[in-house]
Amino acid sequence: MEITGAEIFVRCLEDEGVDCLFGYPGGAVLHIYDALYRQDKVKHFLVRHEQAATHAADGYARATGKPGVVLVTSGPGATNAVTGIATAHLDSIPLVVFTGQVPTSLIGNDAFQEVDSVGITRPCVKHNFLVKDIKDLATTIKKAFYVATTGRPGPVVVDIPKDVTAQRAEYHYPAEVSLRSYNPVVKGHIGQIRRAVKLMAQAKRPMLYTGGGVVLDNASEELTELTRLLNFPITETLMGLGAYPATDKQFVGMLGMHGTYEANLGMHNCDVLVAIGARFDDRVTGNIEKFCPTAKIIHIDIDPASISKNVKVDVPIVGSVRAVLKDMLKLVRGSSFKTDEAALAEWWKQIEEWRSMDCLKYDSSGPVIKPQMVVEKLYQVTNGEAFVTSDVGQHQMWAAQYYKFDQPRRWINSGGLGTMGFGMPAAMGVQLAYPDATVACITGEGSIQMNIQELSTLKQYGLPIKVITLNNGYLGMVRQWQEFFYDKRYAMSYMESLPDFVKLAESYGHAGIRVEKPSDVEGALKEAMSVRDRVVFMDFITDKEENVYPMIPAGAGQNEMILV
Repeated sequence: MEITGAEIFVRCLEDEGVDCLFGYPGGAVLHIYDALYRQDKVKHFLVRHEQAATHAADGYARATGKPGVVLVTSGPGATNAVTGIATAHLDSIPLVVFTGQVPTSLIGNDAFQEVDSVGITRPCVKHNFLVKDIKDLATTIKKAFYVATTGRPGPVVVDIPKDVTAQRAEYHYPAEVSLRSYNPVVKGHIGQIRRAVKLMAQAKRPMLYTGGGVVLDNASEELTELTRLLNFPITETLMGLGAYPATDKQFVGMLGMHGTYEANLGMHNCDVLVAIGARFDDRVTGNIEKFCPTAKIIHIDIDPASISKNVKVDVPIVGSVRAVLKDMLKLVRGSSFKTDEAALAEWWKQIEEWRSMDCLKYDSSGPVIKPQMVVEKLYQVTNGEAFVTSDVGQHQMWAAQYYKFDQPRRWINSGGLGTMGFGMPAAMGVQLAYPDATVACITGEGSIQMNIQELSTLKQYGLPIKVITLNNGYLGMVRQWQEFFYDKRYAMSYMESLPDFVKLAESYGHAGIRVEKPSDVEGALKEAMSVRDRVVFMDFITDKEENVYPMIPAGAGQNEMILV
């Protein structure tokens, strides 16, 4: 029996187990939307902007580990989605984004709402496809999900011309597919793993440096066991938070530009560095020439292109983080593995001395709300169990520093691309995945306006997220850099003519709370978290000139932090 390409599309999603589809209709995908209307297995969620569709799918993917799926139309629908595609690409998030395209006969003719979606997205996807024949549609969709979710995950774009969705063919969804040029390595080389473990045993000042790859590969259990067996200090990147419990004494905090004193000095002074599922991002390393000057470096990563890309390493291990850690654990549990306990005790003594600096302390005694206090109170009120999304800027760093994530996939943020407008739509995706969970979006008065139209989507689908705006009246991180490095010339960083966020939230049918006194912070948060059936938009008026500390200035080393 032959069915239309649009019906094949829907059947493919059903067979792939897709339950959430985020999108926005338009002419090139109307055949597909008609097919979606005539079924009830795949739930479609209508956003108010295509960028929000990609961020919502991204949030869903980060929280669940399953691929996020997006459907947008051709032309501006596809280009509006590019920011979200690039966001997922830099953070290695599995997305499958379907873009409509003009009919095949019109491709290249500058037809109405035509853009070269494949060409535009090529630099910021893991792979992309243009389907020109209906007979290839089902197989291509299967390939897209396979590529997006295996190896180092990432976004895949499938561009589908309108006539392909109208044509008819027999439906067959392959059980599995293979691509001749794509064979990701899973198992790490055992010889290299033995070399790494031998080096770890000899270490006198070791550090574990872990990133988002641990979260993506669901390897938190193995990482936690290995860390405790070794008794090594562990630091995590912004993307890796929650892979190892933040409340554990071996965790020395996040590292990098706004990392802790003890984490950064531990990195700078270590003699053996074990990098696990991390890519030596510039915000982590600071000045490459000054990075870990005395360390032998072990690097575990699924992507061979990431190894020695930014920092030359001594023991490269290509493979799945989880598989490599399992093999490491077998060797570390063996009777022949011994660490230098006396040297480790001295190393911990030094780390505790650095930790005693209490680099995250701040003064909350004044009459103005400190943003750090809001995050700390949120952590207390939610018992550390909320899913927390963020936008990008000072509020993002304070969320990472002061909310102690003990579980993976609870911290949802745009790390690599630094996308303003990510937080609220990402929270929508998380709340759809976990309807009964507490989902909080920590944002700023600048970022929230990038996708504020999604308050409408939240209302339509009854998604009761909690929006926590740390409102300092500035583009805070821009202002901080202008204070430090541009002689306080605050060029275009002051947010004039801000809306009344409480009234704006209420106009969409949500609850709004404005908080101006430190004494009201905890009570307001408790009140908001007790509301389970609607959005509560909280506008915290915070200290206008509060800065994020510590800070490594651009071009400086990890031992050259600004502390106050």
